[in-house]
Amino acid sequence: MSKLCGIDEAGRGPIAGDMVMAGCILNSKIDGLNDSKKLTEKKREALYELIIKDSDYHIVKISPQSIDADGISLCLKRGLEEILENLECEDYLFDGNSNYGVVGLPTMIKADGKVAEVSAASILAKVTHDRDIVKEAKKYPEYQFEKHKGYGTALHVEMIKKHGYCEIHRRSYKLKALEATLF
Repeated sequence: MSKLCGIDEAGRGPIAGDMVMAGCILNSKIDGLNDSKKLTEKKREALYELIIKDSDYHIVKISPQSIDADGISLCLKRGLEEILENLECEDYLFDGNSNYGVVGLPTMIKADGKVAEVSAASILAKVTHDRDIVKEAKKYPEYQFEKHKGYGTALHVEMIKKHGYCEIHRRSYKLKALEATLF
């Protein structure tokens, strides 16, 4: 049986923080893998430790500044290319319905809940994203990033209205709730 490199991302939608992409080749079966969004934080953290101990993986972090300058699609393409360059494998599979112009890269909708290697990549990306945004919360406590992980929740929007944007906000992501205040 040929090896598979599963690829997924976390943090595409937030208005703050890095987008994180991960590629993962499992060296043995890990029980309990699933779409990272369907797991509790505690379960994700435990699985993360198992995955990094027994897999080949590569994690890519894409800054808010890169996303603002180049757009999310080009950033996704670059992240995919970096993973392919760093993880040699017979087969690759990216979660979703687009390969962002990366020729020959197969995709599958909801692969993160169906294919173990993609589930593992999903967990690596989500845990990395969440750990990083919680670190940023210590640097920017007024935004309470630990509560919303950078997503455009009512609390986050309220904090932006009160404090303006900080260094880790994606200024290219427009929110109707902020248009009258900041633009």
